[in-house]
Amino acid sequence: MGNITRKNYPVSGMGCAACVARVQKALQQSAGVHAAEVSLASNSARIDYDPSVTSPAQLRQCVQDAGYDLIVPEDDDDSDPALSEEAQLEQKAEEEQQRSFKALKRDTVLALILAATVMILGMAVKDFPGKGWLMAVLSGVSVGWCGRRFFKTAFKQARTLHAGMDTLVALSVGISFLFSLFNLIFPQVWTSRGLTAGLYFESSAMIVAFILTGRLLEDRAKHRTTQSVRELIKLQPQRKDVRKGQAVDVLPGESIPADGTVLEGFSYIDESMLTGEPLAAYKEAGSHVYAGTINGNNAFRMIAEKVGSETTLSSIIRMVQDAQGSKTRIQRSVDKICAWFVPAVLAIALLSLLGWTLLTPDGFVRGLLAMVTVLVVACPCSLGLATPTALTAGIGRGASAGILIKDADSLQVAAGIDVVVLDKTGTLTTGKPTVTKLEWYSDTPQLPALLKTIEMHSGHPLGDAIVTALASQPELDGVSECSALPGKGVSAQWNAQSYYVSNYAPSLPSSFDQWRQDGSTVVFFHDGRTLLAAIAIADELKPDSIQAVADLKELGIQVHMLTGDHPDSAQAVACKAGIEHVCASAMPNQKVEYIKQLQQKGHKVAMAGDGINDSAALMTADLGIAMGKGSDIAINSAMTTIVSSSISKIPELIALSRRTLKIIRQNLVWAFLYNIIAIPVASGVLSRALGFALNPMVAAAAMACSSVIVVTNSLRLLINHKKWGE
Repeated sequence: MGNITRKNYPVSGMGCAACVARVQKALQQSAGVHAAEVSLASNSARIDYDPSVTSPAQLRQCVQDAGYDLIVPEDDDDSDPALSEEAQLEQKAEEEQQRSFKALKRDTVLALILAATVMILGMAVKDFPGKGWLMAVLSGVSVGWCGRRFFKTAFKQARTLHAGMDTLVALSVGISFLFSLFNLIFPQVWTSRGLTAGLYFESSAMIVAFILTGRLLEDRAKHRTTQSVRELIKLQPQRKDVRKGQAVDVLPGESIPADGTVLEGFSYIDESMLTGEPLAAYKEAGSHVYAGTINGNNAFRMIAEKVGSETTLSSIIRMVQDAQGSKTRIQRSVDKICAWFVPAVLAIALLSLLGWTLLTPDGFVRGLLAMVTVLVVACPCSLGLATPTALTAGIGRGASAGILIKDADSLQVAAGIDVVVLDKTGTLTTGKPTVTKLEWYSDTPQLPALLKTIEMHSGHPLGDAIVTALASQPELDGVSECSALPGKGVSAQWNAQSYYVSNYAPSLPSSFDQWRQDGSTVVFFHDGRTLLAAIAIADELKPDSIQAVADLKELGIQVHMLTGDHPDSAQAVACKAGIEHVCASAMPNQKVEYIKQLQQKGHKVAMAGDGINDSAALMTADLGIAMGKGSDIAINSAMTTIVSSSISKIPELIALSRRTLKIIRQNLVWAFLYNIIAIPVASGVLSRALGFALNPMVAAAAMACSSVIVVTNSLRLLINHKKWGE
């Protein structure tokens, strides 16, 4: 398994769920392919394959043999060599989509004009010599030229003994046209029996026009659902001359070419495409910067540390593509139904023809119309699109807000979460101790500089917080004999006097007890006899933590805090954040046990953390949520990642997942109800009870609308709601 490569490749030529099943089966049966999942919504295939056994060119040939096409990199193409592989494939897919869309648009406009003309001739113009032949010619152009795509695909599928949506359309259009042509040439077959030789050219022309119109609207809507990935790919830096370890000058307004660290200068960087945060981030020497983010008004020099496919942006693109190409358990069940859908429709259409022909006198014509109507009205597209369009839109919407979802199942799991467990340090809090209070009890002017100098040499983690707080003070000369007092603090000599920074001091007032109760670590600066200063150091709550906890509660979710920190500090932070359930001093194995206990009580648990010590708990939870600025182990262990490390994204994630699942259910209910109702009505078995029989033209319009409704409903996920749960 170590040689397995995962790639996402665009697929062209798919029109329905049956097409997806055919392409997926062809790939799965190809040598060297370990797994393949194909998405109709994104027109892409996610393929896990062994490069030593097969190649992208061989995978493409496999898909072409099935009647479709896989867009893969080619050595002899004329793509821009400056573009990454993802950008080249996306560029090819976009060009192919644009060509296909323009051709579809031309055919649709022509089909609508021809259909309207045939309809007017058939229903509003009195008979004249050659009228039938004129209608036949116009309808023939519509069927043979505008509808040629249906026949081409149906023929390719028939060669491999498969059928899809295009098979239904080709059969219905072809039968109605050929039957009308037969009646035009040999009317005596029916008139000799006292029957009318009916012409249904307008039906075949209108079916083509309606279905092409529906497909045009559907393609336009589907294109929008994958917009987020295309926008991310466009953000990739196009400078290919940058190498790892190279010093690079970044000019104002320029896209940063690689992940790295600022060496010289400072600037504000627009990182919204990674974090979803609108405010620019201040960067100075030592700050990390990311490929694809946009520099502000100042130039700076950086050292490139990750380039090309190694960058954070590239990994995000792969993660989003993988997620959009994956399938939920719901979708896999629907795919199994869709595999039987087209054969079932063909069987019902044939039974309609035989039933009307055998059970009613001279019912062949009525049976033929019923068969055509069944073939037209059935819509496997709406079933096939119900889940993937919503998932693609939902995952893309999350990515644009800095919420990375690893796979479709994660999105489905998130919708059922009723308990969120939060780590404290780095998740609820900033993860960096800061001085929150500093009170001086001496007015000697050199003391602040002395305190800073002592802490600069202390090597203690809390010392960095004090040095930062006193950044404006100079380093004091003459300070010597800095030494650690194990478990107590540090001491130093200055002007022949001993000074101490420790957790104790002479004659302490009781007011400092309140500082400790607030969750702060209290440090004292003294000379052994007199208290000189008191410093409160705390890991402060992130600015949005309190609101995030309130938002989770508003969604009906219990919030727990699980930390390895001291109980007093943990309780103080929990009280500020509004969290009632607290477990402190927890080791990694105890965190896992805590998660399991909640699950045993029937809860669906999400765990959010950022440290290595959280990784086991993240994997144990039903949904692991990693903070993007945490450890790589935590991120790899989680099912979702919050790029900005802002926990305000957690309620957004859960609300988005609930809304996505709600729209999937709406789509599936509509798709199933439509087909369950429309197919019996089309067959004519309910015509006596209803008082009418469904016309093939009306059936074509209904089928087209069915797919458009499903895709349009999914696009509601792209709307920026104030509350994602609305």
